[in-house]
Amino acid sequence: MAKKYIDVMDTTFRDGFQSVFGGRVLMDDFFPAVEAAKQAGITHFEFGGGARFQSLYFYLQENAFDMMDGFREIVGKDANLQILSRGINTVMLDTGSREMIDLFAKMFAKHGTSTVRNFDALNDVNNLMYSSECIKKYGMNHEVVVTMMDLPPGCQGAHDVAFYEKTLRNILDSGIDFDSVCFKDASGTANPHKVYETISMARKLLGEEVHLRLHTHETAGVSVASYLAALDAGANGIDLAASPVSGGTSQPDILTMLHATKGTNFNLGDLELNKVLKYEERLKECLAEYMIPPEATQVSPLIPFSPMPGGALTANTQMMRDAGDLERFEEVILAMKEVVERGGYGTSVTPVSQFYWQQAYANVMFGPWKQIAPGYGRMVLGYFGKTPVEADPEIIKLAGEKLKLEPTTENPLDIADRDENKSIAHWTKVLEDEGLETSEENIFIAASCDQKGIAFLKGEGPLMVRKGKNNCSGDKEMAGNYTVVVDGKQYSVQVAEGDADIQIAPVAQVTAVAEAATPSPVVAGEGSVHINSQTPGNVWKILVNPGDKVKEGDKIMILEAMKMEIDIAAPQDGVIASINVNVNDSVADGQLLATMD
Repeated sequence: MAKKYIDVMDTTFRDGFQSVFGGRVLMDDFFPAVEAAKQAGITHFEFGGGARFQSLYFYLQENAFDMMDGFREIVGKDANLQILSRGINTVMLDTGSREMIDLFAKMFAKHGTSTVRNFDALNDVNNLMYSSECIKKYGMNHEVVVTMMDLPPGCQGAHDVAFYEKTLRNILDSGIDFDSVCFKDASGTANPHKVYETISMARKLLGEEVHLRLHTHETAGVSVASYLAALDAGANGIDLAASPVSGGTSQPDILTMLHATKGTNFNLGDLELNKVLKYEERLKECLAEYMIPPEATQVSPLIPFSPMPGGALTANTQMMRDAGDLERFEEVILAMKEVVERGGYGTSVTPVSQFYWQQAYANVMFGPWKQIAPGYGRMVLGYFGKTPVEADPEIIKLAGEKLKLEPTTENPLDIADRDENKSIAHWTKVLEDEGLETSEENIFIAASCDQKGIAFLKGEGPLMVRKGKNNCSGDKEMAGNYTVVVDGKQYSVQVAEGDADIQIAPVAQVTAVAEAATPSPVVAGEGSVHINSQTPGNVWKILVNPGDKVKEGDKIMILEAMKMEIDIAAPQDGVIASINVNVNDSVADGQLLATMD
């Protein structure tokens, strides 16, 4: 009797890169490995979406749509190219308007996407309905998702088999059009027994004809056991990655699962060991110059206590390296447990995982619950939909006070549609004012990446990738001026061909940051009250000018740290005497930002 065919999606070039490098891998470096994967017989790839969309504009100065087109050209028209989408957020970190969700689907269909894996981190089925309509409207396959995790020890009220069954029944009752169903465990914390019971429940509910799959990570060390449990329970597909971006924070390795299924009745995608070995050798060559963070290769015993997705973990540690406060990583991870407990049990997957991380980071850096991260606060107040259980009433009250918002049960899409800043017309005007082409691609780039998207389109964004001087493909001209970050410090680097001199110097603004780490005495013209940063970050907005009168608690500027807005408030009533930083400056912990009298 023939073995049961199991579809294998290769996540190397999306989730693998995100989980190991925070998404920061240049297309010309990895494209030769895509060809090798094709030669190995792989036909189903995750190739874009999720955090790999924004990271290309934020850190690599590459156009994600160009990358997608190039990927499709390599693998051919018949390959199943899949992306990850966050329901009403699509590939953005905030809720999109209906017209932006429609534009998302139109652009991703145009640029080679076959299938969209579509999830909502709160498992609020209402958040999947409109995006699913748009996905099908533009001819793509819709893979609807139930998100999973294990709750921290001692917690209960959601994320058991009964909760997942209720969510799946809600999907079926809603009439959402889908082509397949995925149970997605981004943190890798769902225990194998629960996985077996959940997939068995889903198979019984869906019948034998529906394509059913599991996605997990090795972060907590149980991914292989979970995949075997899912296959035994009736799953049709699993997600795997290739070394050196497999295991650890990523998916199990293709070779590992081929070994784990020896002697079973499962045929993993007709894949052959020798061909996969050649593919992984080529991939290793392509990534040889990239720094693999040690945390990306490890199984963490802390993750079941503080569920952090593999795809977010390394992105956050990369940002902490950039900011110079990586030594506080374990403190932040441990602080997540309370944040999850009191936040309503949304699944720890982007964007909710980032809300958890931001709030835990704020609790560590500023003191417990002294600040409310905007995303976390808006989530517990209902602005992203309904949380699986009600958040802690004390936290809801605190969030309302800090953010000056009332709790809501309104449809998040209706809220987004009223926001002019989320309209196509708004971003068309922004592009026109900047003298930039108003193509649909550019409109979506600007809307989803905001000022960093505009900086990319103007050619003004930084290149922030941790790799050596050689390019895997060997055919890309690398001479020029670059801004790079090494161990949290930013440098302006001039690269020349051959034996020419290479000039390397710290960027001026970061030199100022290093000097400002030790507060300077007040000089003539400055005020008697110092306002200092409490965390490393970047200056996003300055809201006042010298001479402005302010009241205690008024915002004078906003920093950005860990994708989070940090409000800098006046400590007392008075007059602003000096502003000691500029927009886009990097600032150190304790740096002088402004003075007042």
